[in-house]
Amino acid sequence: MESRDAPDAEEPATALSTATARPERTSIVPPYWQQREPNDSRLSCHSVEARTPIRLEDHTDEGSEQCKALWAKHVTIEDYVVVGSGTTPALGAYVVWNVTVDTLNGSPMKIIKRYSDFDDLRQKLVQTFPHLVGSMPPLPPKSIVSRFRSKFLEKRRVGLAHFLNCILLNPEFAGSPVLKEFLFE
Repeated sequence: MESRDAPDAEEPATALSTATARPERTSIVPPYWQQREPNDSRLSCHSVEARTPIRLEDHTDEGSEQCKALWAKHVTIEDYVVVGSGTTPALGAYVVWNVTVDTLNGSPMKIIKRYSDFDDLRQKLVQTFPHLVGSMPPLPPKSIVSRFRSKFLEKRRVGLAHFLNCILLNPEFAGSPVLKEFLFE
């Protein structure tokens, strides 16, 4: 090491600013922060080429095959009825949901379904379309304790409406026999 007799007045300030700007790292640097050379053997051109980009398509054109499969415009679940209960829900009580499907031709469809019907629909869709499981939102959860409470039922109503909108407005599911069975059964 070299010793100095008379340090410059500016050197300590420069050394101090360098120390605060780039502190010494004693921790492990994650691999994705490290600088790599373009020909680094850890990079794989094959993995980048194997992925196909997501392609957006417009299915609103009336001549489109996908547009022909769509027949619903919107789904709403207005309300519910607790069946088999007086003032308090008894053993064997259940909830039915009043569903309205607005169709593209303008005439609404009214159906009444239980939660178990929605659950059966989802299971059948998963079996029929295993490659589209990611397109199906999960159903709202079940609850033994609060299954007849209005706050729980309101959350469930919103979740069931979201689920059914995602199914009916997807051209892959809209024309399937599984969905038709659910609606017209």
